[in-house]
Amino acid sequence: MLHNIFNPENWQLVPFHFWSLCFFSLGCIVGSFLNVCIYRMPLDLSVVSPPSHCPHCKYAIPFYLNIPLLTWLALKGRCKNCGAPISPRYFIVELLTGVAFLGCWLAFGNPVHALRSMPLALVYAVFLAGLIVATFIDFEHFIIPDEITLGGIVAGFAASFFLPQLQDTNSIGTGMVRSVLGAAVGAGVVYAVLRLGKLMFGRQRLKLPVDTTIIFGETCVHLPDKEIPYEEIFYRKSDAIVLHARTVELVDRGYRDVTVKLSPVTLKIGDEEINPDDVKHLEAVSSEIVLPREAMGLGDVKFMAGIGAFIGWQGVLFSLMFSSMIGAAVGIVLILLRRREWSSRMPYGPYIALAAAAWIFCGRKIIHAIFGA
Repeated sequence: MLHNIFNPENWQLVPFHFWSLCFFSLGCIVGSFLNVCIYRMPLDLSVVSPPSHCPHCKYAIPFYLNIPLLTWLALKGRCKNCGAPISPRYFIVELLTGVAFLGCWLAFGNPVHALRSMPLALVYAVFLAGLIVATFIDFEHFIIPDEITLGGIVAGFAASFFLPQLQDTNSIGTGMVRSVLGAAVGAGVVYAVLRLGKLMFGRQRLKLPVDTTIIFGETCVHLPDKEIPYEEIFYRKSDAIVLHARTVELVDRGYRDVTVKLSPVTLKIGDEEINPDDVKHLEAVSSEIVLPREAMGLGDVKFMAGIGAFIGWQGVLFSLMFSSMIGAAVGIVLILLRRREWSSRMPYGPYIALAAAAWIFCGRKIIHAIFGA
């Protein structure tokens, strides 16, 4: 009996699209877990405990109300207990992950040797799952957690060791070399772009009329001709507004001839550091203000290294070029829609993730079509 169950020849008789259904279903289940990661990782919460619950009323969701796709549709996107709305993102992530898993099976599964081709399809599916988590977290929080980036590097090395076919070779040694090279090229190139971009475009220096009064309110910076919300300036904790002020006035004290540096976590006036949450109003008189401007961060460097560990240096270069094309296309569309300011608030990680996914499914075909190689 057991011999028949574990006999590979018997499993070869299973229809190819039975496995297609299995991959889609597994992807939807994984997508349900990815939603937990997307919600909890940026908050430094455990993705294991406590079990799934409503973020509004803390109702512990039983297994029969936690069925991917179906539960959200049946409950019309609302909590069964309190009726609070559940974000469509939960349904979208589950469906997207299911489609990604199915796509990997259709692209890399072999109808004749289904079991032999299954590991490669699964590895690519897990890789895409990581890209999905990174994309949604980056969209919402402008960060990519180290659990994804550094964990992705380790996972890419391990996958290349146990499955060198991931790097287009049957040699474990060659597979590892290509994986390490991909991670190094990914991190190195993006870091070089980051440093060069920071040097050339990392700060926006605004010249102001002499003795201009700059008001730092609770939600935005007030300049003579415009107001700039903090949410349009601060994307990362390291971002900071800097100016040299002739005078600075707080509610309870004042300063003269000092440098002011305001970040999301600290306000530094001269040598004194203050919690920004304790300062409700600040006025500074200056003729210049420097605002942060950064298209990429160290998270993108680590993210590209993790991607390179899976797809090698050729995939890295393709992803960088293709992601820049995607970014340019999005920017043009936003300009045509008169939403230019949105482009400056778009994180770069999702572009990289989309380009890496494109490499998996059609990157080599695109390279061959363009260069004939």
